[in-house]
Amino acid sequence: MAKVEYCAQFDPATTAKAMAYELDVSPKHCYEILREIRGKKLSVAKKFLEDVMAKKRSVPFKRFNRNVGHKRHQSGWDAGRYPVKACGEILKLLKNAEANAEYKGLDTENMRIIHAASKKGHVIRGMMPRAMGRATDWNIETVTVEVVLGEEVR
Repeated sequence: MAKVEYCAQFDPATTAKAMAYELDVSPKHCYEILREIRGKKLSVAKKFLEDVMAKKRSVPFKRFNRNVGHKRHQSGWDAGRYPVKACGEILKLLKNAEANAEYKGLDTENMRIIHAASKKGHVIRGMMPRAMGRATDWNIETVTVEVVLGEEVR
């Protein structure tokens, strides 16, 4: 496996970072979730992800919103979904980044998500047999997710 770098460089003294490699979740769901939590405080983002997993709040789908149903409780945007599996993986990643910040001696109460990005991961190739000796690709897309937490300046 090739080494995967972070998209941007940050000051290691004031930031904590975490990356999850080749998650078996939807890349489109990860994109929408990370767009929604980017820039939020860590506690607010964790609460948001827990609410999505409990199906109390939905993630607004702004880019990948073709044939996505509207959610009545959403404000500012109509289309939305409840990507439970992707939210669970990103919530684990946020907890990992929080533990890294705590290990570094940073104040976890004042942490903000300053960078959140997803990248295409390895494609797990698969085939599905069809009639007449043919086959159809049945691939599994993976995604690499990276998060950087920074201390909030007061």
